[in-house]
Amino acid sequence: HQVPLPGEGTPDQLGAAVAGEVARVESRLERVKEARERAAELAEEAAAKEHAAKVAHELALRLRANAFERWLCAEALDVLVTTASGLLKELSDGQYELALSDRTEIEVIDHAEAGLRRSARTLSGGETFQAALALALALSDAVARGLDSIFLDEGFGTLDPATLDTVATTLERLAAAQERMVGVVTHVPALAERVPVRFEVSRDAKGSHVRKAGL
Repeated sequence: HQVPLPGEGTPDQLGAAVAGEVARVESRLERVKEARERAAELAEEAAAKEHAAKVAHELALRLRANAFERWLCAEALDVLVTTASGLLKELSDGQYELALSDRTEIEVIDHAEAGLRRSARTLSGGETFQAALALALALSDAVARGLDSIFLDEGFGTLDPATLDTVATTLERLAAAQERMVGVVTHVPALAERVPVRFEVSRDAKGSHVRKAGL
């Protein structure tokens, strides 16, 4: 649109022409603003759909039979080790915690050695029992929440005296610190004598007999 130049029309005509041009410019400016707002909305929508596509792609990979199984096991193992780590820290008086390596192998964190991480296979007999017990308790909590009793039959006869003392101390601490009944099946007198309430099973020619001992 052409605006009349000065001298080409009356003042009223010039004013009307300028007002019309201003209105047209403002109209075009409004359309540009609307277009920009619409472009921003489309950009947000495109980003949301792109994210959804990535999630769908990741799920497709995860839900493959072998991949889903590996992912599920990895997640379950991570939860199990995290729970067991807290239990082991209590049982070991704060010395040990458990962690997973990049290869999903269980490692022990030794706070007596400035937090050194090493394979759980390097633990001593008594320490291995504590770690195994922590994992067993964590698994029992995951499988049957609210489980208030646990029975252990760990082949205690193979343990040396020092390890046996560590095992007995661990069980005593476990029974005292938690609202959980701990039962032990053992043929080792030194361990049985550390249990406050015992049921001794004996057998003779007449059959098997059970006698309560302790408290």
